[in-house]
Amino acid sequence: MKKLASLNKYFVKYKWRLLSGILFVSISNIFAVVSPVVVRNVIDQVQENIAGYHLITDSKLADAFKDHIFSMVLWNSLLLLGLALLRGVFMFFMRQTIIVMSRFIEYDQKNEIYDHYQQLNTQFYKTHYTGDLMNRIAEDVSRVRMYTGPSLMYSINLIVLCIMSIWGMLRVSPMLTIYVVTPLPILAISIYIVNSIIFRKSEKIQAQLSGLTTTAQESYSGIRVIKSFVQEKNMLGFFNNTSEEYKKSAINLSLTEAIYFPAMNLFIGLSMLSTVLIGGYFAIKGTISVGNIAEFVIYINLLMFPISSIGWVASMIQRASASQKRIDEFLHTEPAIVTPGNAVKQPLKGKISFRNVSFTYPHTGIQALKNFSLDIIPGEKVAIIGRTGSGKSTLAHMLLRMYDADTGDVLLDDTNIKKLDLHDFRQQVAYAPQEAYLFSDTVYNNIKFGLSTATEQQVKEAARLADLGKDIETLSNGYETVIGERGVMLSGGQKQRMVLARALIKNSPILLMDESLSAVDTKTEQTILHNLSAYLKHTSTIVITHRIFTSWAFDKILVLEDGSITEQGTHEQLMELNGSYAALYRHQVEAAPEQ
Repeated sequence: MKKLASLNKYFVKYKWRLLSGILFVSISNIFAVVSPVVVRNVIDQVQENIAGYHLITDSKLADAFKDHIFSMVLWNSLLLLGLALLRGVFMFFMRQTIIVMSRFIEYDQKNEIYDHYQQLNTQFYKTHYTGDLMNRIAEDVSRVRMYTGPSLMYSINLIVLCIMSIWGMLRVSPMLTIYVVTPLPILAISIYIVNSIIFRKSEKIQAQLSGLTTTAQESYSGIRVIKSFVQEKNMLGFFNNTSEEYKKSAINLSLTEAIYFPAMNLFIGLSMLSTVLIGGYFAIKGTISVGNIAEFVIYINLLMFPISSIGWVASMIQRASASQKRIDEFLHTEPAIVTPGNAVKQPLKGKISFRNVSFTYPHTGIQALKNFSLDIIPGEKVAIIGRTGSGKSTLAHMLLRMYDADTGDVLLDDTNIKKLDLHDFRQQVAYAPQEAYLFSDTVYNNIKFGLSTATEQQVKEAARLADLGKDIETLSNGYETVIGERGVMLSGGQKQRMVLARALIKNSPILLMDESLSAVDTKTEQTILHNLSAYLKHTSTIVITHRIFTSWAFDKILVLEDGSITEQGTHEQLMELNGSYAALYRHQVEAAPEQ
């Protein structure tokens, strides 16, 4: 239950709905506990009147007396019907307050989790599976809702009804009440024992469900790879094994939970038996009436469903506790990259400085940068060339502050990047990443994603600069064509150009191009570079690539190897140096006719 304490803030937020729900629960139960009293009075009065009726059976008053008994039973029956209707009305209000409150809490909690997910840094997503993240925001939140809604409602109802019913029984016969409620403490002890078992099993099941969701998510995302390698049966077998483990755990938990309901019926049956046997004995002695026995039976019937739901409620609470623990694990994870309290907001001009930057990826231990230094003045064009794993993409991540340097500083316009407002400076940096990630939306919205306030003209201009306009015109619905999940309808080159257009539409003072043209042919590459040469005249541009762009005159070219700069200069200077850059250039020129 301690794990559920983090939900108290929501109960405070919706306190009036909760208090109203408690009020409606109380009122509905008042009408419920009045019914046994009415039944008792009817039975006792009928019993007394029948005895009198037998004495005057042969008199003229017999028919009138019989009509009086019938009228009394009729009016009390109508009274019971009215009480039942009123109870039903307030039970409706009870559900409309407490259950609706749980839906509001579910809405708020999902938004809180989603917002927190977006604040977590890149490192977090490298060490956690997408399926697990999805499971916590969907399945775990749903289980928590079962606690904030039905479990809470039934618990309140049980408490209020027990208090009212036991008070009603004590008022009639304290001794009979003791006999009737004696099985309940035994029931509470058994619930406590079984709950501890359920809690442990629930945690295990939720972890297995996260693994199952991750397996399915990866299979769906990589379905083309699975089909191309004809691995459908192997993947199905792997999924079946994972699903089988989950099934066994779920069935095992169900077997444990199944103890509750027979136990409830047993204890309720014992209470009913005690009422009839002991109540009959007291009635014979004359300490209670026959109507009191009927009253007790109705009280037990009233308590039957709430008490039988104890097991279900306890199970839901334990599951919710296990789920809330999993949710809190992520909610209590503080993002490593945050905006400082005295953050600086300033328009960037495009000056970039790396001062002795070193960085090691914490999840792999690989050192990506070693004492890296670089100065870029506004408007300069810089190419960073190197083999895979040389640290090229890490520079883009450092400049976007996806990671913080272990040592050294990254400066924008002579201001340490750690002092800048994250949201503000990232809005001023355009980034075309190596991974061409697209959303299952229209072409227009995918390009406009880079600038939410962009006009149609700006979208089309960005597409033209990325040499994508003609391709879009050939699509079935042009810019309104839905491109599918991750842009599945497009080719690799079209995806890259769309991501580039998304970056260009921002018209930012800084542009990062990380292998943005690796999937396009040479002719398209030349067209794009020609379009950008004038457009990026005043933009500080960093081009990360493994091949040389011969049509662009870069102000600086850096050759990276194992996170360090091995060569640096202009194209002419590096050719004179006759090092790895010159070798790469000659190899590329010689291979050009074969392309």
